[in-house]
Amino acid sequence: MFERGKQIFFIGGGIALVAFAYASLSYVQTYSRSIEPSSFRSFAVQGEGKVIAKPDVAKFSFSVISQGGKDITKLQRENTERVNRAIGLLKKSGVEEKDIKTEQYSVDPRYQYYSCPPPEPAGGAKPCPPAEITGYTVSQTVLVKVRNFDTIGDILTGVVEAGANSVSQISFTVDDPAELESEARAEAIANAQKKATEIAKAGKFSLGRLLSLDEGSIYPPLYYRNEAKAIGMGMGGDAIPAPSIEPGSQEIRVAVTLRYEID
Repeated sequence: MFERGKQIFFIGGGIALVAFAYASLSYVQTYSRSIEPSSFRSFAVQGEGKVIAKPDVAKFSFSVISQGGKDITKLQRENTERVNRAIGLLKKSGVEEKDIKTEQYSVDPRYQYYSCPPPEPAGGAKPCPPAEITGYTVSQTVLVKVRNFDTIGDILTGVVEAGANSVSQISFTVDDPAELESEARAEAIANAQKKATEIAKAGKFSLGRLLSLDEGSIYPPLYYRNEAKAIGMGMGGDAIPAPSIEPGSQEIRVAVTLRYEID
């Protein structure tokens, strides 16, 4: 009887040990699968969503560059007056203060360099004079956002007439693309899900759980006009015709990658 009890005890213990080992292995596999998708069969699909948007903001920058002699105060005064006239024109045209930003202000010396002959082997040559400051250049650059496209052409002409002698980097964009990105994202996910279902059907396997989702926004280059400079303008003369500006359209695209488990 005692021997039979020992036998039952050892058999029961062995069964319990096997059950514990199986449970441990199952737990390890489950945990591994939860943190490391590559430890089981999976596949990935990509989808893209696209929304065509009409730009609602035009951006451009203008500069006032003043060159003169050594009287820095005079140059700064002249430069500031021309910039202020251009900014005043912007405000009269309906551009808000928040959309006018000074990006750069600089005062730089201009030098006269001398070309001197090489020293003679016997010596006695006069030393070459150092570079000499002959004048200064004062420059200001202002970044502008225009929200009323009907006024863009007149504004570009107006800032030049007011004293700007460089206008460049004209571009069009969407000021707040978040809502449009959401639409493109939803379309991208739907396209990826449809593709995953079709692949599973073609491969004759069941589509498992979604393991990961990666997103990447795709912004195509903004529409830029070529740099347009008007050096020396804005100091009188004939009226400048307003250019015709067309904003066109812009694509906002979102790409997603979905990884699924294969059941």
